[in-house]
Formats: sequence, C-alpha cells, structure tokens
Amino acid sequence: MRFALEALLVDVPDEQVAEACAFYRSRAAGRGPADFAELKEARAKKPAPRAVVPPPLEETVEAAGVRVPVRVFLPADGPPRGVYLGIHGGGFYMGTAAQGDERHCALADALRIAVIGIDYRLAPEHPWPAAPDDCEAVALWLVEQAETRFGTSRLAIGGSSAGATLALATLLRLRDRGVVDRFAGAALRFGTYDLSAHTPSGRLIADEYFIQAYVGHVPDRDRTLPDISPLYADLSGLPPALLVVGGEDILLEDNLTLAGRLSAAGNDVELRVYPAAPHGFTGHPTALAATAIDGVNSWLSERIG
Repeated sequence: MRFALEALLVDVPDEQVAEACAFYRSRAAGRGPADFAELKEARAKKPAPRAVVPPPLEETVEAAGVRVPVRVFLPADGPPRGVYLGIHGGGFYMGTAAQGDERHCALADALRIAVIGIDYRLAPEHPWPAAPDDCEAVALWLVEQAETRFGTSRLAIGGSSAGATLALATLLRLRDRGVVDRFAGAALRFGTYDLSAHTPSGRLIADEYFIQAYVGHVPDRDRTLPDISPLYADLSGLPPALLVVGGEDILLEDNLTLAGRLSAAGNDVELRVYPAAPHGFTGHPTALAATAIDGVNSWLSERIG
C-alpha cells in the first residue's frame, strides 16, 4: 500500500497555493505567550473585533446549573432552518465570542441558520473543566430549547483550534448523556486533541504555555482524560465530522490521528488537508482560506438539510 500526504491534499487552484505561499513568506513568524505576564500583554494588545450590522443578540443562557454568555445571529431572510454552535479558538486562554462575529453573521445569512457564539471562561483564571462545562451547558440549552426558540431542532457544532477541541469534548459529553444524536454534524478546524504529550504529535506542543494555563493543575498522568485529550476517548457513536487542517500545521499529525480513530470507531468522517497552510489558516486573508471556508459552509449546509 502506498500512503503519502500528497494523496490527502485538497485539490485547489495552483494560483491559490502560490498566493498563500507568498503571503506566508512575507509574514513574520509568531508564537504564543510564554507565561501569564505575556498573556496579559497579548490580551491587552489584541484589537477589538469589528462591529457587524445587524449586531448579535447578547444574552445569558443556563443549563445544568451553568450560566454562559452567548451571541446570537439570526438569518435576515426568513426563519432559521437549523442552528450552528460555534466555539472560538485562542488556546483556551485568549479570545472572545465576538471575534467570530463577522463569520457568524455571514454564515447565518449564507446558510439561513441561527448561529450561536459562546463566551466560555478562559484559563488560567478558569482552568479546565470550566471551558467544556460552559460549552456543554450551551449545547444542552440548544437540545432543550432550540425548537421553541428558533423553530428548528436541527443542530450542528464546530470550532477552530481550541474551539475544535472543545466542540469534540462537548459531543463526547452529550453522547454520554444520550443526546448527541440531536447534532447533525461537527466542523472541526485544526484542533489539538492530545494535551498529554504521550503521543508524538502531543510532544510537539508539550512546552506551550497554553497547556500549563489550561491543565497545569492536572497531573501529567491524568491529561489523557478524554475531556482534556479527546484523542484518547471512545469515539464511537458521534455525528458526522469534517476535519480541516493545513499541510504545514504543527497539529497536522494530531488531526490525521483523530481522523483515523474516528473512522475506526465507525463514524462518518471527512478529512481535508490544505496545501501550504499553517495553523489558523482559515482566518488569514488568502483565497485558499476563502476556499476552505466555502467548503466548510457547504458541508454544514448539507448536514443541516
């Protein structure tokens, strides 16, 4: 059997690859904060997200005894035909739901769905399990209230980077509660699925401060808990999943391994690897990123029905 990364790459126009390569050559390499002082500085310097029109509805929802702020976008043209729960990235220690406002506003109109952004609690002030607790609470609220609130019970979930990790952890929790079948699909972009450093892919990020911030209070031996590192979970009985990752992403191996384990567990999984793309590429101003996002949107539209 011949198995090569090139066989997994999404076929995109050569000019998009060339443009992406040029963009990344001109872009200074970055790194995440190395300690709490740098994290506070990075948070302070992060520009405020651009306002969108119309603005989202801001409210607080409650389920399982947890109250969580959310941002709700509704389609401009008619009632929603489904609901998408979007979870922002940022290493579990940065970001807000507002950073997804532009995408969520556009997604609501493009797919004619309601889109919910979650302002989950951030580490290190609120380490694990605060973030998955918040995400589970909003997901349970949708399971209980979506039909009444939005006129549809068709649900999907997704996220990028840490948001993808939290989306998968949320689905595992919902499966164990017996309600995961309410979700028609999960769009997971370049998540990190092993925070234990027990796999080769996990060891690549073992020294990153975000892991210390998020699960530094958890003994190393326990960081294989599925709620922390979903790669170690029993992955059976989950909804269809789309995994999107760049061919130059440090988390590529993590995503390849997850795709294999999801498939081996009997799930419907599609893996899309984009050439010349590093971590977080769908948030960059390239035609390649736009192509990937259009692909995610089409996949979600098919699952929501």
